[in-house]
Amino acid sequence: MPASVAAVHAAGSHTFSKQAVACIELVEGQGVAGDAHCGVTVQHRSRVAADPSQPNLRQVHLIHAELLDDLAAAGFEVAPGELGENVTTAGLDLLALPVGTRLALGEAVVTVTGLRNPCQQINNFQPGLLKQVLHTDVDGRVERLAGVMGIVSRAGLIRPGDPIEVSLPPEPHHPLTRV
Repeated sequence: MPASVAAVHAAGSHTFSKQAVACIELVEGQGVAGDAHCGVTVQHRSRVAADPSQPNLRQVHLIHAELLDDLAAAGFEVAPGELGENVTTAGLDLLALPVGTRLALGEAVVTVTGLRNPCQQINNFQPGLLKQVLHTDVDGRVERLAGVMGIVSRAGLIRPGDPIEVSLPPEPHHPLTRV
């Protein structure tokens, strides 16, 4: 199955979950138009408190729909957008992509900057959910499974059903870390 956009979401205020919408407009260098996290500098409240001048490497949040399937198998009910993502993808292993991967989604291009660092708000949403998306593997490495973050490299509209084209960066590839 080719990779595609399963759903798109936005929220004008700092809420945990985002509402499904018919399309989102990505603004180059800023993020999703009308979304609380849109901006050249960091917009996440905890990061603004630490240093409001940081560049916004978290302009767009993407989660693979397959994660939602895994969570359902573990007994959790999580719908697209409920973990705060702007784009829910299907048929693409987002977590395996290297830093700098360019994703052409609809008219827009998002450059992957790193992994979402899941926080306690996920447990506030559903108790026990944080352990499903943030845990340590058998080799002692922390696994962050709650999607990836990116910056908007080309403006445009994204709609459910749009294909996703992946362009890997030049080698050597660097694995994703939290941003």
